[in-house]
Amino acid sequence: MAFELIVFDWDGTLMDSEARIVACIQKAFSELDLSVPTRAAARDIIGLGLDEAMIRLHPGLSAELRAELVLHYRRHFLGGDPTPSVLFPGVRETLDWIVSAGYRLAVATGKSRAGLDRSIRETGLEGYFHATRCADETFSKPNPQMLFELMDELGASPRETLMIGDTEYDMQMAGNARVGALAVSYGVHARERLVAHAPLGCLDALTELRPWLERAGAHRSETVLRDTTAGGVIG
Repeated sequence: MAFELIVFDWDGTLMDSEARIVACIQKAFSELDLSVPTRAAARDIIGLGLDEAMIRLHPGLSAELRAELVLHYRRHFLGGDPTPSVLFPGVRETLDWIVSAGYRLAVATGKSRAGLDRSIRETGLEGYFHATRCADETFSKPNPQMLFELMDELGASPRETLMIGDTEYDMQMAGNARVGALAVSYGVHARERLVAHAPLGCLDALTELRPWLERAGAHRSETVLRDTTAGGVIG
């Protein structure tokens, strides 16, 4: 529980972007005269890389058609779709505290690099994150490669790393990387799906993260004190 590196998912965890993502997916399919996914189907794949998402939404598509869908989606998402996307309540204040407490922060997301950079810039969160990884730079969730690369870049071990996300893909990625997982229930996937992967906890609001980490830190301090009293510190 002595975490040093906290890795956030973006969509559904820090940013309330579900409606915009769903709208852009549905527009992309419609423009190519393909069967338009339902809202439930479109929201279920949020968190995956775009290519992986298109495979799940329409398994029989050729690679060429999937690439066309991705281009249409990105055109809408990056080109000014009017559906609003905002940070969830308490995100900025929580990140301020995490930084002041000395944790290293990172992002592991299914977004593209262009999409993440734009979101960080538009929300004014430049400078908060020590490193970020996107699905168009490495493997999509639930492959653990994003976390492996972030831990390597920032010098953190799996036992020092906590992954926070709103989908089972985040929980699966954390499990595959053997890092701690903390779920949030206010995003895309239902609490029941998240807790099935046995995360360390499930928060109903990001503002609950500070007391959760403070309790984890207190638990660690008590453990070190007991070990020291017994004749040695166990790292």
